[in-house]
Amino acid sequence: MSEKKNEEMDVILPDGEVNPIDTDYQVGQDNVALQIGPFGFDIHNRVFMIAGLAIVAFVVLTLAFQNQVAPMFSDLRNWLTSSLDWFFLLSGNIFVLVCLAIVVSPLGRVRIGGTEAKPDFSYLSWFAMLFAAGMGIGLMFYGVSEPLSHFSAALGGVKFDASGMRTDWAPLGGAAGNTALAEQLGMAATIFHWALHPWAIYAVIALGLAIFAFNKGLPLTMRSIFYPLLGERVWGWPGHIVDILAIVATLFGLATSLGLGSSQAAAGLHFLFGIPLGDTTQIILIFLITAAATTSVLAGLDAGVRRLSEINMILALLLLLFVIFVGPTMMIVTGFFDNIVGYVQHFPALANPFGRTDSNFEQGWTAFYWAWWISWSPFVGMFIARVSRGRTVREFITCVLLIPSLACVAWMTAFGDAAIYQYVNEGYKAVANADLPLKLFVMLKHMPLSSITSFIGIILVIVFFVTSSDSGSLVIDTISAGGKVEAPKPQRVFWCTFEGLVAISLVLGGGLVALQAMAVSTGFPFTIVLLASCVALVKGLMDEPRPKKVKKK
Repeated sequence: MSEKKNEEMDVILPDGEVNPIDTDYQVGQDNVALQIGPFGFDIHNRVFMIAGLAIVAFVVLTLAFQNQVAPMFSDLRNWLTSSLDWFFLLSGNIFVLVCLAIVVSPLGRVRIGGTEAKPDFSYLSWFAMLFAAGMGIGLMFYGVSEPLSHFSAALGGVKFDASGMRTDWAPLGGAAGNTALAEQLGMAATIFHWALHPWAIYAVIALGLAIFAFNKGLPLTMRSIFYPLLGERVWGWPGHIVDILAIVATLFGLATSLGLGSSQAAAGLHFLFGIPLGDTTQIILIFLITAAATTSVLAGLDAGVRRLSEINMILALLLLLFVIFVGPTMMIVTGFFDNIVGYVQHFPALANPFGRTDSNFEQGWTAFYWAWWISWSPFVGMFIARVSRGRTVREFITCVLLIPSLACVAWMTAFGDAAIYQYVNEGYKAVANADLPLKLFVMLKHMPLSSITSFIGIILVIVFFVTSSDSGSLVIDTISAGGKVEAPKPQRVFWCTFEGLVAISLVLGGGLVALQAMAVSTGFPFTIVLLASCVALVKGLMDEPRPKKVKKK
């Protein structure tokens, strides 16, 4: 990496011209140094303690009063997605429009880290980390189930929502009895949930963090984005609250995914090797994932997270190519373009926040997803910011929006169309009837070399979770250290271990449903945070120097 650091302040210095914010605040000035045995800690005491205690309190209350707490949080999630569905959809559209407006404006020429800054990572490494941290694990879990669920719903079969619960609705009213239109609707709805909108959510928060940290000289923490709106008050309790919410949302999201992901890996191991299902298997998997993530965290961003992300991308590409060439190849290849056309065709109707006739689908799927992506945005956004120094704003937004979106389209097309083909043309009903965590493995069973590909699928699930866990731990550590990018390693180990312990506790206590509901519920306050950050981002970009255009002779 080519970072230049000021060791006294632990910040990354810019290369070339920038317009820094004039503040007396120094990174880590409110931190407390602790020595616990041989381990040293350097923490922002208020943020670290309140966030940690809030997480512990939630886990204890959820386990002690599970019958009362779980329904309460589930009702809260249902109320948010049903009563504020229009708000989530409208906000998602705003994030996409903000990104597109910045790309085509002169603001796109601003370079993250200064006018002379060079990228810290190659395109290959950068794309791999974007993909792995952003939603790689979601593609493993939903790559088969979501397209097939939307197709079945549109055609008039059994339906499931994003959390795996049986429902009775279809995208855009469905296409009863029309197989071709049902497939088009199913793939368009799936791509809508995994392409531009979620990546625009990540891009807005990531770009704000990157500009205010690498160009403005502020700490790499959530509160810094709001300096144009709050001024010096960001270093007080308004900023503390933003950072505390970011830590809580990130750890809840990671722990939930770790618990749910372990269930998919356990289901795959049982399906492939007959390993017993149950809490013991899941706990062992969580322990192994946490141990691997801790090792990666200790290795650092470049040696740990980057290498794991590249391994992930290679394995995912191999599995994708296998499904393309062994499955219905022509249907998948032509489907890639047909599905993009269908996505564009149905985009206005799917993005419409008002007067929908498919309100159940809009609330049970789209609003749920938008709240989920937004609750993950502090984690993914800060990680993307951390690895994107040296890119121009136009390059950043274009790549963050388009490259992962196209990768998601390719993945969903290959796995979704293959599953639909098996169901419609080969009469293979098992994949549609399988439990949510098993759909991927049941689909692969109907193809050659199923033992090998299913095993690769299990490895991918585990490694994707390792990359999410280690990158998430790095992000939480940075926030809890007051924005220090190189906090003591024991802190990283603490957060990584804490995350695993929370997931194990909730698996044992059956509290993962409440945790998932809580993670989604944090999406509402963070939607407001993101909308405010759009204003702050534009204000921050407007006074940044832009490289001069070189005239062609």
